[in-house]
Amino acid sequence: MYRLLSHSVGRDLLRAAGRRCRVCPAYLLPVRARGRAPEVEVRPFRVARQGWGSGLLPLLAALAWFSRPGAEEEKEQPGAATEGAADEAEAEIILLLKRAKLSIMKDEPEEAELILHDALRLAYQSDNKKAITYTYDLMANLAFIRGQLENAEKLFKATMSYLLGGGMQQEDNAIVEISLKLASIYAAQNRHEFALAGYEFCISTLEEKIEREKEMAEDVLSVDEKANTHLLLGMCLDAYARYLLLSKYPSQAQKMYEKALHISEEILGETHPQTIVLMSDLATSLDAQGHLDEACFYVQRASDLARQTEHPELHMVLSNLAAILMHTAQDYQALTGARDDNGTDRRLRVT
Repeated sequence: MYRLLSHSVGRDLLRAAGRRCRVCPAYLLPVRARGRAPEVEVRPFRVARQGWGSGLLPLLAALAWFSRPGAEEEKEQPGAATEGAADEAEAEIILLLKRAKLSIMKDEPEEAELILHDALRLAYQSDNKKAITYTYDLMANLAFIRGQLENAEKLFKATMSYLLGGGMQQEDNAIVEISLKLASIYAAQNRHEFALAGYEFCISTLEEKIEREKEMAEDVLSVDEKANTHLLLGMCLDAYARYLLLSKYPSQAQKMYEKALHISEEILGETHPQTIVLMSDLATSLDAQGHLDEACFYVQRASDLARQTEHPELHMVLSNLAAILMHTAQDYQALTGARDDNGTDRRLRVT
């Protein structure tokens, strides 16, 4: 079957909704009738700016990937001609999806969009629900990384509608990952009530799921599956922490970063690129609260590890280190210069 959403272990998964965008507020689109693809509004092409933008969260860097379907399900009315036509249509859809992903990798989003529309049309014509769902997901991710947030929201909801309509549970990692993307869209659009509900849904759902699955034997739930759920939780915590920090709630952001860092250290290791980034980001949340000693500890550790491992974002970690050291120096100057020549304490409270 199609692997609709990838949860591969690594940096892109854990930070997907961060550096480089009790029911989740996702109003689902109705399932369309077979035979014709729905018209989806496509905004003019615009490349999303990298990094932090004013009022816009960083968009996803990791896209869902595709794997060839497994054994075909039995048809209600089997026939050699029908099966042959279905196989041919499926093979063409697979080829189109591969071409679309290649175009995305080559930074040719307009070409990828045209190919995906062709794939969606063919998927509807052949009534291949798995292909319809997967194509919607790719289209949604493409719209997301292009900054077409309204269109991405519609497409993610359509994807979720098909998944839930096919019997998938709300606690499934694929549903949680889509909910996280929707929460990031709401955050970027300053729809704060929906953003908060989305982030809290993702985190609480995964925490409850992890608690239930803790004692499951490996033959029931593999170690890798458990690790993937933990990493998805780390991704959600990281995304929520960034949102809280931008919203000027550094103490709440600190708690989220600490949990995400613990997950990353436990599963990926201390020297993993994502772990180092989380150390640096935790230091930022501490710095914002004036906890300079703790901030220095984490950012210094992050910078040391980044140098040792030749971290791809070493310059960002060092920039963060410099900023925190500057704040520490300013605080020191404020304290040591707080007494006049007569020894009278005239310190101002440093916030």
